[in-house]
Order: sequence, then C-alpha cells, then structure tokens
Amino acid sequence: MTRKKAKGNGQGSVYPRKNKDGKITGYLGAYYGPDGKRRYVSAKSKSECERKLRAAMVDADKGLMFDAGKITVGQYLNNWLTGIKGTVRQRTWERYEQFVRIHLVPAFGGIKLGNLTRAHLKTLYASKTNLSPTTIRHLHAAIHKALDEAVADNLIPRNVATNIKLPKMRKKEIHPLNPDQVKAFLEAARGDRYEALYVLAIHYGLRRGELLGLKWSDLQGNTLQVRRTMSEARVGRIEEETKNGKGRRIELSEKAVEALRSHRRQQVEVKDSEYIFPSTTGTPTNSSNFMYRSFKPTLKRAGLPQIRFHDLRHTCATIRFMKGQHPKRVQELQGHASIAMTMDIYSHVIPGMGDDNSIMDDL
Repeated sequence: MTRKKAKGNGQGSVYPRKNKDGKITGYLGAYYGPDGKRRYVSAKSKSECERKLRAAMVDADKGLMFDAGKITVGQYLNNWLTGIKGTVRQRTWERYEQFVRIHLVPAFGGIKLGNLTRAHLKTLYASKTNLSPTTIRHLHAAIHKALDEAVADNLIPRNVATNIKLPKMRKKEIHPLNPDQVKAFLEAARGDRYEALYVLAIHYGLRRGELLGLKWSDLQGNTLQVRRTMSEARVGRIEEETKNGKGRRIELSEKAVEALRSHRRQQVEVKDSEYIFPSTTGTPTNSSNFMYRSFKPTLKRAGLPQIRFHDLRHTCATIRFMKGQHPKRVQELQGHASIAMTMDIYSHVIPGMGDDNSIMDDL
C-alpha cells in the first residue's frame, strides 16, 4: 500500500499496522510538528488513533510538543520515585513506592507512557476489590501526582488520571472517651512512665508521633512547641515535620506543666536524653512497644474498651466541644488545615448541630 505523506503541520495520516501474516494489530498516525520533524501517535483502533492524531496536531499548532518516546510507564514511575525522594516525607515516599511496585507496574508498567489511558486506570481500580476506598484514593493520588510531573515535563499532553470517579470514602468511626472514662484512664495511668504523655494527649490532642518526638528544648515555661513527629519507616525511627508542615504552639495549663515537671524528676535513668518521652535507654521510643507495654495495659486496668491511641485525640476535641469551646480553638489545637475539616469530623458532637426535629417548636 502506498502511504500518503503528511504534508505539514495541520495535516496527518493514519495507517494500519500489520504483523507478518498481514493481520492488522493497530494503527499509526503520523504528522509534522512545527519543528518540521515527523511525529507519531498509535492506538489499537482506527477511531482512537484518529482522535489522538487530531489532539496531537491541535497541540502542535499551539507550539506544544510532547515526546515520551519509548519510555514505559514502569520506567517513568521508577524515575519519578527517584526524583521525589527527599522532597516528601519518608513514609509518604514509601507509600508511593509500594503503590508503584505492587499495583501500578504489574498492571501497566510495560505500556508506553504516551499510550496510558483513563481506561487503564479505571480497570485497575475496579479490579482491586480487596482494597478499601481510602486505599484506592491514595493509589490514585500517587499516579495522579506522577502524571502531573510528566505533563509539566512535556512528556505527555494531559493527565489521564484527571476527573476519574473514585469510590466514596467511608467516614471513620471515632470512639472518644467520656469524662468519666477519662478519669478512670488517667487514674489507671498514675505512676506509669508515660503518665504525662497521656495528660498531653487528652488535654491537647497531640498525635502519638508528635508526643514521642517532643524534646525538652520544646518546653519553655508553660509553652510547648510541637515541631516534629517521630515516624516508623523502613529505615527505622525518623524525625519528620508535623503533618501540616507548620507545627504549633500550645499554652499549657498548670496541671499539664506539673505533670511534666513530675515526669522529669522521675526520669532519673535517662536524664541525659533530649527526648521528653524516650525509651529506658534514652533513645526514641518504639511506637509499637509503647502501645503494647503501656497504652493497651492501661486501658485494660481502667476497664475500658481497646480503643486506638488516636481516639485520645478525638477525646480531647469532643470534650472541649461538650464544654462549649469555640471550634476555632479546637482547630488550632488539633492542627487541622482548616476549620471546615474540624467541623466535618466533629459536627455530630458540637452542641446545637444535631438533627433534633423539635428545635423549631418554640417559634
């Protein structure tokens, strides 16, 4: 078959691609870019190839040139992981790496980057019936972020992960302690080497990693600076910036300050440690050891259900709301990015925000 040559930017041709037996295996679209070079797109069907050719020529008319060449999705994603290492939190990078290695590369790592489609992603997500909606969303966020970089580098014209409908996230149940349960818990924690940690967790809603990352230099008088979090990563325990990247300053009550003073007096065996809540050898506390050797046994002694440590954070917020504290103050203590986030999590416990049908009866 004689191929008709594409004569310039704005014109192009689509040709069938055949194997040695003459069977059509796909289609190739050819056009000339503004640089005079001949460029190609490919697809399984003729109509899809024509669509991609039209889009490529429109981009070329605007001076936009995209050339991922023969690089595969797998090659690109591994290069992307290398490039972002050190620019994101270690645990975030490890999560991205796991998504790439376990889910993305096995699914379409051998496909050329320029040939990746929305259908590939939608098929992958539909096949992951063993994953929760939250994990699917995190997986999608990883590939979306990677493809954003490919677009920025002019390797591909558009991000095919954009506007894909994802499964709805199920709202996590929270199990805060009520005031009586808090008293029982703190009584059970009396004398425990982490007693002061529990006071800070319940009074100010600090996360477990933030508490284990606290140093004595963070405490000045009755002011506590939350500057870092202690994270468990493959490389071991590491210090990272707080979740929102900003940290926060907390004015402590006299009760909290006294708990810390008492804690320091009793911390004889690790007096040289810079950490407020170190291990018995002065090193950063192992999070799992803390949970199984202190937190869970304390719950058991108090006769309380085996809640998550994070529920102490929810306990702080719910009790403050129950006592009428302004949502803005709770947001600041929790370190949420916005007050909308705080209201979304705790709207059901804020006085006056229920669905009581009698609320209008006195009008």
